[in-house]
Amino acid sequence: MSSEMIFSLLPTFLLGLPGSSVAVLGFIEGTAEALSYALRAVSGIFSDKFRKRKMFVLVGYALSNAVKPLFAVARVPFDVFVIRVSDRVGKAVRTSPRDALLCESVSEERRGAAFGLHRTLDQAGAIVGPVIASATMLVLGFTVRDVFWMSLIPGTIALFIILFFVKERAGKSAGEFRLLEGIKSALSGNFSWLLVVVGIFSLGAFNFSFVLLNAKEAGVADSFIPLVYAVVNVAYAAIAIPAGVLADRMGKEKVMILGYSVFLSASVLILLPINGVVALLVAVVYGAYLGIVGTVQRALIPDYVEPNLKGTAYGLYYLLVGSAFFVSNAVVGSLWEYFGSSIASTYSVILSVVAILAMMLFVRKKA
Repeated sequence: MSSEMIFSLLPTFLLGLPGSSVAVLGFIEGTAEALSYALRAVSGIFSDKFRKRKMFVLVGYALSNAVKPLFAVARVPFDVFVIRVSDRVGKAVRTSPRDALLCESVSEERRGAAFGLHRTLDQAGAIVGPVIASATMLVLGFTVRDVFWMSLIPGTIALFIILFFVKERAGKSAGEFRLLEGIKSALSGNFSWLLVVVGIFSLGAFNFSFVLLNAKEAGVADSFIPLVYAVVNVAYAAIAIPAGVLADRMGKEKVMILGYSVFLSASVLILLPINGVVALLVAVVYGAYLGIVGTVQRALIPDYVEPNLKGTAYGLYYLLVGSAFFVSNAVVGSLWEYFGSSIASTYSVILSVVAILAMMLFVRKKA
């Protein structure tokens, strides 16, 4: 919630600073996210080495919570760049160890439900955060900079909960983990095939921004575009827990294929003649895809590696997904810009079909 209070306002805030532009916004966001995904591999590996996942989670949240309110004193785009990168470094430090800690906190039979609950609560924050930001500005007369300072409150509460209420199971002693051997061991067996499939799919997956762009091209007024984004988040939050529970009962691989198929459906819908109804349907289906894949992919990772390599596996997973998404959004954006939404969606359809077939043929057994 703390992050969403800020990030719902950050683009327009940045564009209002002297010397800023849409290109600057793109550079800052692209650099920050690319660095974040790259560093997740490092944090995951070292959380396996030191067996102190909670420490990494706490440090990551503390760093982000310390720097995010500083957007309130940013005066030029470079200030925003430094703060945004620092925040994403904090996210990188905590994400892989957090996922490993989460899967170690529940039995294998309940991992899907656990990750589903996590995604639902995360999306609830994505809905509530912007609402609080808007309400304080409209009702209490807060400025954007006031909201940035206020984000310190929920962030501090989260730190308090992690520090005093999150418990970590005892792991093997440090020193048993060797970097190259750990990576090689994690990539052995079917985990490497799983990463290949995830990589293929991620190369075709597109950012929610293209869902909003599709709505705009369908004639949806600018004032209603945020509602389309809200629809995506509501669908995401609504489907995450049921998807996780279903994965625990039916098998995570089967539900992952279902999630890929739902994304395929969203891509096909974009190929239809556009109007407001179709655009809204695309938003619902796309949100459902996020809820399914965002939950099940992460719950599936530890099934394919040894228990002491969960952090490494998550780190490699995030490194791959981040790199693939960076490429996919550039490709989809270029195809959309120069050839239209139909060609861009066709590209996503093709890679989705390949990923589904590869998942069915090559990723069927645990390590």
